[in-house]
Amino acid sequence: MSSLWGPPRLIALDIDGTIMNGFASVSPRVVAAVRKALAGGAQVVLATGRPVITTRPVLTALGITAGNVLCSNGAVRMDVASGAFLALHRFDARPVVDRLRRLLPGAVYAIEQPGAENLVTGQLPLSETAIDRVVDHRTLVAEPITRLTVYWAGHTGAELAARMGAVGLPGVTCMIAPVDPWLVAVSAGISKGAALEALRLELDIPADATLAVGDGDNDLEMLRWAGYGVAMGQAPDFVKAAAREVTGSIEDDGLAALLERWYQ
Repeated sequence: MSSLWGPPRLIALDIDGTIMNGFASVSPRVVAAVRKALAGGAQVVLATGRPVITTRPVLTALGITAGNVLCSNGAVRMDVASGAFLALHRFDARPVVDRLRRLLPGAVYAIEQPGAENLVTGQLPLSETAIDRVVDHRTLVAEPITRLTVYWAGHTGAELAARMGAVGLPGVTCMIAPVDPWLVAVSAGISKGAALEALRLELDIPADATLAVGDGDNDLEMLRWAGYGVAMGQAPDFVKAAAREVTGSIEDDGLAALLERWYQ
């Protein structure tokens, strides 16, 4: 990174693998670094694949009490202070689920209800909410939704990707996990990067004054969007290739080390 660049005015941060590892607590060093960035006048925006319900505790831990947060890969935008939803990008999941049920026999489906429990068709190995409500497939897709999650038990991410192949799903953008058999779908054209660009324009912040940090495939658009995109040290090679720099790993508080360049 050029010594002349920065400090950033808009900082977009992934959560899992960037701020914290799974559902463990946030490192004190990362908390301190983010709070110093806030005190230094930066707009810090969490941009995550998580739903609102599991993002709120991270906002609290970091001391973020105002501004915007982007959840569900950009499908949900919330005002931090009031909890009001500023944008909900929904899609009709009926044709998507109908096609997936033919392609992925035995798969379990979940949909996000922003700020509330998820609706699921069966048991998932990892639940995002304290209580999931089990429903049938018809109830699951009765109304337009912000995010669909699919788990194909007994298979791998590679098998899921191979089964999907070049199959197109109507009206959605899909992401498939590289190892475990998870698929996440949001409305077509929605991504962390697209949501951040809309926010940047509203805030009137120059594109070259933006920083993004992430580690996953759902961070690719965000890293390419940013004036300076930084990948975490443990990120896959294809994610690192989309970034202009690679910082330390989550275990080494790579995010904190990066932010400490400008905020002491």
